[in-house]
Amino acid sequence: MKSRPKSRKKIRLGQFPSINVIVTMTFALMMLGAFGLLLVHAQKLETVIKNQLEIQLFLKKNLPQNQIDQVRQVLGSKPFILKQNGESQITFISKEKAAEKFIEDTGEDFTEFLGDNPLRDTYSVRIKAEYLEKDNLKRIRKELEEIPGIFEVSYTEDLISNVEVNIQKAGIVLSGVFLIMLISSIMLINNSIKLALFSQRFLIRSMQLVGARSMFIQGPYISRGSLQGIASGVIASAILGALLHTAYDRIEDLRLLHDPKAVGVVFGSLVVIGLIVGFFSSFRSVRKYLKLSLDELY
Repeated sequence: MKSRPKSRKKIRLGQFPSINVIVTMTFALMMLGAFGLLLVHAQKLETVIKNQLEIQLFLKKNLPQNQIDQVRQVLGSKPFILKQNGESQITFISKEKAAEKFIEDTGEDFTEFLGDNPLRDTYSVRIKAEYLEKDNLKRIRKELEEIPGIFEVSYTEDLISNVEVNIQKAGIVLSGVFLIMLISSIMLINNSIKLALFSQRFLIRSMQLVGARSMFIQGPYISRGSLQGIASGVIASAILGALLHTAYDRIEDLRLLHDPKAVGVVFGSLVVIGLIVGFFSSFRSVRKYLKLSLDELY
């Protein structure tokens, strides 16, 4: 007679509390980390938008070339002028080029009936994002107007104010949602660890009955909870890092918002949050079961 094949027991995830906890913690930390990355990229986008705003400096008429170059040197020495790749973001626009641009945009040649080009040579400069506030701009405008050779300083004050207000509103909303996500993630991790330790409540009581001290009982559970938190933080960071790298490859413009230091802080924070929540959740859960009576354990 043929022997019957041995039946294989199906292994379910719930039979391994540690794996279940790590999966749950990883998922919670991934949600938190994803929103953290969104905040980082939103903050970088704010800086990029602000760095695109320009101030127009109209020069006095009939300035010699050496004085025009001198104005540029003075502008380059100002601390509020944006520098990228070591170069000050200063663009010179001659009145001839300005006239050509105007004619190209409007299709009308104003020099024909005016008989002259009334436009002025102009420097267009970009200001660092941290200086783009109403009070700072007023001070900068006054300082620029005192430079010899500059006739007038012009910028769209309403546009800059609106950009600043809208960015502040978006920042408040995103910060509020991030706080909700943080609390939700902590609660999810805490409940997951509580459920995992629930199955260990009688083992905890047994160790207590044979005379084991509280710290001796709590030690292994706290260590395991802390390691689970660290492992979950590392796994969540690795997955998010891979997804972020893929997004950068698929969307080239997204690389402009890449901030390695800030992204590193987010990933490091996930590991720290996992460690802290894993430690305290395990500590509180084991301590709770140590205080319960046998009837309450049931």
